[in-house]
Amino acid sequence: MFDMMKMMGKMKEVQQKMKEAQDNLSKIKTTSESGGGMVRATVNGKKQVLTIDIDPIIIKADDKILMQDLVVAAVNKAMEDVDILAKEEIKKATDGLLPNIPGMDLSNLMG
Repeated sequence: MFDMMKMMGKMKEVQQKMKEAQDNLSKIKTTSESGGGMVRATVNGKKQVLTIDIDPIIIKADDKILMQDLVVAAVNKAMEDVDILAKEEIKKATDGLLPNIPGMDLSNLMG
């Protein structure tokens, strides 16, 4: 028989775990590079760019377009990588709390 009180308790637990997971996203960091390491971008799980490191070689090269392309590539790669890590964090935080319902993906709630 369906126990509504038990389900409500489970939902509160899920909400708490989701909040904890969201809070932990700022602690997840990843660094990606482009141009063979000439540009490195570090982002966190909240998809905030934390640092951009540019090798002085391309600064001296006075090639603005190359530098812009490498920065964009490094940031985009870091965003992709941290998205995977953030989804893993959410999955870990909510594992076992809800039944495995096909098509129900709580990681999308993280923005």
